[in-house]
Amino acid sequence: MKPTLQFRLSQHLTLTPQLQQSIRLLQLSTVELNQEIERLLMENPILEREDGESDAAGAVQESPPRAPSAEAAGGAPERPEDFAADFAAPWRGGDDEGDDGDRTHAAPDTPTLRDHLNSELALTNLGARDRTLAGLLIDALDEDGYLTQPLEEIAALMPPDAEVSVEELAIALRHLQNFEPAGVGARSPGECLCLQIRNLPQDAVRDLALAIAGRHLELLAARDYVRLKNLTGADDATLRAAQQLIRGLNPRPGACFARVEARYVVPDVVVRKVRNVWRASLNPEAMPRLRVNRLYAELAARPRNGGGNALASQLQEARWLIKNVQQRFDTILRVSQAIVDRQRNFLEHGEVAMRPMVLREIADVLGVHESTVSRVTTQKYMATPRGTFELKYFFGSHVATDTGGAASSTAIRALIKQLVAAEDAHAPLSDSRIAQILGEQGIVVARRTIAKYRESLQIPPVNQRKSL
Repeated sequence: MKPTLQFRLSQHLTLTPQLQQSIRLLQLSTVELNQEIERLLMENPILEREDGESDAAGAVQESPPRAPSAEAAGGAPERPEDFAADFAAPWRGGDDEGDDGDRTHAAPDTPTLRDHLNSELALTNLGARDRTLAGLLIDALDEDGYLTQPLEEIAALMPPDAEVSVEELAIALRHLQNFEPAGVGARSPGECLCLQIRNLPQDAVRDLALAIAGRHLELLAARDYVRLKNLTGADDATLRAAQQLIRGLNPRPGACFARVEARYVVPDVVVRKVRNVWRASLNPEAMPRLRVNRLYAELAARPRNGGGNALASQLQEARWLIKNVQQRFDTILRVSQAIVDRQRNFLEHGEVAMRPMVLREIADVLGVHESTVSRVTTQKYMATPRGTFELKYFFGSHVATDTGGAASSTAIRALIKQLVAAEDAHAPLSDSRIAQILGEQGIVVARRTIAKYRESLQIPPVNQRKSL
């Protein structure tokens, strides 16, 4: 074949580094954005956080000149060491450290369950061998205070020369089960409840509760009161009192010693009602305030020699980042305001007034791609008078109504929650009855859809909601 030259026209999309960074920053959460900025601050000496107040968060600001280091004077700049963070949220109270948008507040130091039980063990009059075996069992407890490992298995793990028998471990376990909190060392929920019931004064209710916890706990969980009365011979009043007694017990005695960390989310957007109009505004506490260091910017503007090319590149990257961060928050604000405009009834009346909405609706209004709205609404939070919600919370499918309209799945869940909360505990509403009630209100919902929504709300089925 003879080689030939041909001209061909084609179009293709090229993502510039700036556009790639813009897309990446848009999909990051507040925590991830802060981590990304910290990484870039360490890599780029021209980029820095603002120390004081600024006219516009994220705008390119020139910092006051600083005394250059020896390396900076020679052309290879040294990064300034001022990294003040601006992510504390005063509305949460307390002294916050670090710059994470998603904060973790640790509870005050408390002894662990193992420490607590070992301190009790030290006060007993047990012999050295029994004390050692009890300490071994304490180490085998899980965080709820249960002994999930069989005694035979624990005995088999002991060195042969220790000559530890299952009977000895059983004796040590009985000693452990007398420790506080009551119920610790149990091998099942029923045994845990029985250990707590045995500490109560003896009467008919206590004896019935002990029998139910020991032998009929599954029937109580299933609320099969007819079989319970047949098996125990109890009347309604005594069975009701025994049920209330069991409900007041703690099935996880070791949980009070668990170290619980509370996590707080800094909202990206705050919604307020101003002159009868709902307005969304950016939360300044969630916005990093960045600027270009003036001294390094001047060095980058000088004739390119030595490290001038590197400085010029870093200056451009710093300006790109500042612009993309500002653009990120501008996009979040636009999407948030569009959501607020369409969910005014929710802000006024709550979940029951939530209207159905999909990503495409917001994308069409703002003239952006649906994927952009998806990135904006993921892990971004809005603070409203009704609570703080992820932006995705305001989107949901719809169910048709008799009038030709549509009801949001969120509103239907709220209605189900209201109906269940107001139902007669002696005759709770079935899924079919709830569907019928909603149908009378013009909302056509199948029974299986009600069951799905009820399960998502963690509402038990009708037989488990029935009371004596």
